[in-house]
Amino acid sequence: MAVPKKRTSLSKKRIRKNIWKRKGYWAARKAFSLAKSLSTGNSKSFLYDKKRTKSWKNLNQYDSLNCHF
Repeated sequence: MAVPKKRTSLSKKRIRKNIWKRKGYWAARKAFSLAKSLSTGNSKSFLYDKKRTKSWKNLNQYDSLNCHF
């Protein structure tokens, strides 16, 4: 197993951690933007069949089934 020769400095560790967090931030922002465009019907980059989608009212019926995963 690979073992580091020297200790990583705090600044280098902090930089790498911030890069890792930034990737997650942009992925979440992109996903939220896509979800927002789908809900308003303004999506141009994501193709789906509008006839087959269910409304939120129909999806809420599953909440009363007490299904726990």
